[in-house]
Amino acid sequence: MLAAAAFQRIQNHLRLPVMGLTKQYLRYAASAVFGVIGSQKANIAYVTLRGGERGRYVAVAACEHVFIWDARKGEKVLILHGQKHEVTFLCPSPDGVHIAVGYEDGAVRIFSLLNGESNVSFNGHKTSVSVMQYDTLGARLVTGSKDTDVIVWDIINECGLYRLRGHKDVITQALFLKDKNLLVTSSKDSFVKWWDLDTQHCFKTMVGHRSEVWGMVLLNQENRLLTGSADSELRAWDINYLQEEKAEGEPKVKKGKTLLDDDDDEDNEEGVDESLEERILSCRKAGSILREARDRVVSLAADAKARVIACHGNDAVLELFTVLSDEEVQKKMTKKMKKAKKKAAKSQEDAREEAAEPVVERTLKDEILRLTNIKASSKIRWVDCLSCAGGELKVALLLQNNTIETYSLRTSDKTPTANKTARLTLGGHRTDVRTLSFSSDNLAVLSASGDTVKVWNRSTLQVIRTMACEYALCSLFVPGDRQIILGTKSGKLQIFELASGSLLETVDAHNGALWSLCLAPDQRGIVTGSADKTVKFWEFELIKDEGTGQKRLTVKHTRTLKLEEDILCVKFSPDHRLLAVSLLDCTVKVFYTDTLKFFLSLYGHKLPVLCLDISHDNTLIATGSADRNVKIWGLDFGDCHRSMFAHDDSVMFLQFVPKTHLFFTAGKDKKIKQWDADKFEHIQTLEGHHREVWCLTISPSGDHIVSSSHDKSLRLWERTREPIILDEEREMEREAEFEESMAKGDVPVVPGETEGEAAPASKKTVETVKAAERIMEALELYKEENRKMEVYKYACQTAGNEVPPPKPNPILVAFGNVSPSRYVLDVVKKVRSSELEVSLLVLPFPYIPELLTLFNSYIKQGLEVELVCRCLFFLLKIHFGQISSNQMLLSVIDELRTNTVSKVREIRDVMGFNSAALQFLQREIESKEDVMFFADATGQLAEKKKKRRKRERAILTIA
Repeated sequence: MLAAAAFQRIQNHLRLPVMGLTKQYLRYAASAVFGVIGSQKANIAYVTLRGGERGRYVAVAACEHVFIWDARKGEKVLILHGQKHEVTFLCPSPDGVHIAVGYEDGAVRIFSLLNGESNVSFNGHKTSVSVMQYDTLGARLVTGSKDTDVIVWDIINECGLYRLRGHKDVITQALFLKDKNLLVTSSKDSFVKWWDLDTQHCFKTMVGHRSEVWGMVLLNQENRLLTGSADSELRAWDINYLQEEKAEGEPKVKKGKTLLDDDDDEDNEEGVDESLEERILSCRKAGSILREARDRVVSLAADAKARVIACHGNDAVLELFTVLSDEEVQKKMTKKMKKAKKKAAKSQEDAREEAAEPVVERTLKDEILRLTNIKASSKIRWVDCLSCAGGELKVALLLQNNTIETYSLRTSDKTPTANKTARLTLGGHRTDVRTLSFSSDNLAVLSASGDTVKVWNRSTLQVIRTMACEYALCSLFVPGDRQIILGTKSGKLQIFELASGSLLETVDAHNGALWSLCLAPDQRGIVTGSADKTVKFWEFELIKDEGTGQKRLTVKHTRTLKLEEDILCVKFSPDHRLLAVSLLDCTVKVFYTDTLKFFLSLYGHKLPVLCLDISHDNTLIATGSADRNVKIWGLDFGDCHRSMFAHDDSVMFLQFVPKTHLFFTAGKDKKIKQWDADKFEHIQTLEGHHREVWCLTISPSGDHIVSSSHDKSLRLWERTREPIILDEEREMEREAEFEESMAKGDVPVVPGETEGEAAPASKKTVETVKAAERIMEALELYKEENRKMEVYKYACQTAGNEVPPPKPNPILVAFGNVSPSRYVLDVVKKVRSSELEVSLLVLPFPYIPELLTLFNSYIKQGLEVELVCRCLFFLLKIHFGQISSNQMLLSVIDELRTNTVSKVREIRDVMGFNSAALQFLQREIESKEDVMFFADATGQLAEKKKKRRKRERAILTIA
């Protein structure tokens, strides 16, 4: 009995699990992201969900995810889950079924808006995607990046077409032309470049801008380009497509009288080879529109028909312009001419002389008119606009303070006024959350920022209460969870009641910022520490409210401890015996709570201690400092047990997990880390935030953590039942580092390729290297199985039929007893279409002859002919020299040539026959049932019905 009791005491002292003498840690995993309405890095875009109302749903980035909001209800209706990198750009497809999402690491993923899943991903850029645009059919996607490259992707074939190089800075806009295979791109290098996609080269560079080009739209059936730069001008450029004019036999002419004089050097600087320009198009400056804002253009957008232009700078004003059609401009010019003639006639009468015919010039101001200005509630970050039926224009704004606003106006009105239709603010704070706190029952989470305090339901992540407050720095739930107390930057204590959501009292507690607040272990009061160099003790008290006559909570000041430096953090020991105070002089002083006598001074940090906590058994105190270190001290003698380099930037918050010696730290390096204060070991890192982590809070049960960051997000982490084995954790970290370095290694060189404007689209990644390894393993297996079969045949010939057949490879058995050659084809099929070329590129040449032989057999059998041809042509292109000089491969190549041509012709004939049959069936059904197929016909059908109804009404009226 005595021995068992002694062992129990030792076990309790060491806090070891019953199962053995090794400490078991449980993993914390990311559960949810909330508190963010829209991240600033990515744009806002209107989307259509399941055939719903146009202009109702908007898509915004939320850190690494994409949120689809119902603007009418103010609800989140769909989340497109990302991985770990932040979203930087969104682009809905023309059919409204998909949305392309660009990420900070240069990846692009295509999500379905029907089910929220992503099956297509592209990897080509080295840095974050800055712009994306679909072509008219939605078959191609162009992406621009901070790495200055432009890449065109094939959506249908799920592969990269080519990379276009030429810009020297971040790509700000890229636009496909509808009827021509041309692309126009703008960049921060001040250039606008025109690309011929047939030949993949830049045939024209516009150098008329003196600073960065931040935005660009095409107008007037793509005959005009409007660019926004770093000044208050929107420059307009007239485009003449010279190939068409030559084909039609028309002489080349400049467009009307909108051009400025040819002797204006700035306006007519082209900087291109005139012979190239003459072949495709010419571009001349047509003038400029002055914006009201004086700063740079932040974003420039147009609706789908390019009839309305929206533009804004770094302020809260959105400027809207309307583009008149040719008929409207003509009417306007006719009116102008009539006025000019009247004026000329009047002046002729007065002067009694013959006046010359009046001349009215058509200027840019006659074609682009200012519509109205929209004043948002805060600075605008992104804009999107959508034209709806009946001349209604819907505008969605993503503001810099984590807010979405939508407006509606009628463009047909003489003086259009914008009406605010929605404002999404409830789901997040306007400024960074600087303090968090859990309720005693683990169910409610308090978050407070510069202007509001919110209480969230932890399980549903919905806001329960929102209350206006001053700039909050610290907070806690009062015992009973019915009231909360905030410490503010102005030194005040604010007491709120949760049931009514009202401010009960504001107490002038300190003369400086109130940095820290701690609940007494007996739950009868609190202690506050401030920049006014005082620590104050307060007791809870119930007083009678003069207005309502009911009792309410207040705090009564009892004692004050004056110190020589600003106080940054205060903390009671759980036994209420000691009080630890962190000072601006980089020390932590420990006092007796009852007498306020000095007990210990903990010094060793090089910069001020920003956070500290005391363990549940009063034996350890952990301190986190701006010097990036965490120190663990004993509270008996003030000795430093260990100093650990914790973060790559300041340690902002530190808290022990209840009833353990494990603690979490949060740093400005975007990471949250868990540590063991007994073994001085780093247990795990929680990565997810994209900016500095300001604070965190651990639930009383220790099962949940909530953290807040400068990226405006709040993140919930949950303790799982999965144990952490530290050696395996370190091994996984090393593997992740190795894979990252492998992906960043030398880019494989394509033989014969020169450094020019066009290059392959994809890049080497961990996935492409793994895919190449899988292909090599499959080929090795194929060779091994062939060798076994040859040995078996030879043995059968020499020893008769008594030799047992070789055992099949377990991998082939697992795949359903497939043949080795079929297994190789299955492995190649499983490589992602967008990664296929790069995977084949890193394949060593000794594997190529075997692969070519296999390709020949696949084409003969008619297996995956399209995929095999794609692989074959790529391998022939990159290994042409070695293949053509290898005598052993000549017969294989000759056979491949014959088989490929005949098989491809056969498949093409089948497809042509099927296509003609489907067209015939379509015509038959349409003629029988008087209906038209596909979505394009629905509008025509509606118009026919309207005309029929009109005719019927007219007949009834006559009758």
